[in-house]
Amino acid sequence: MKDMMEYKGYYGSVHYSDEDRIFYGKIEFVRALVSYEGTDVKSLRKAFEEAVNDYILTFKKLGKEPENVFKGSFNIRIGSKLHRKIALGALEKGITLNKYIVDVIEREFAEEGSWSKSRKGGQKQKVSESTRRR
Repeated sequence: MKDMMEYKGYYGSVHYSDEDRIFYGKIEFVRALVSYEGTDVKSLRKAFEEAVNDYILTFKKLGKEPENVFKGSFNIRIGSKLHRKIALGALEKGITLNKYIVDVIEREFAEEGSWSKSRKGGQKQKVSESTRRR
């Protein structure tokens, strides 16, 4: 994934400030603001891992579980016309609206590897392993 790091199931953004000449980021997908910075890639990675470890340890000290990054549910706003189309599609198939949406999403990601739509013509384009590491 471009401009992201992963550690212990947590994802961190990667940005660069030319003005300050530092790399910086924050842990994504959690409500708490947990940021980190470094002067090069190695120090940024180290700061990210320390931030994740500190985040987990802080919750442990409080006797609580850290926030589950991907708990399996999310809310979306799709507009009433699309909502109607999806609801009718689910009814026609004899399944719940939730099951219908899960099936559609699973079909989108059924291919092995990561996929993204290119800007040109909506063609699917496989993201190579080397691109993901950048």
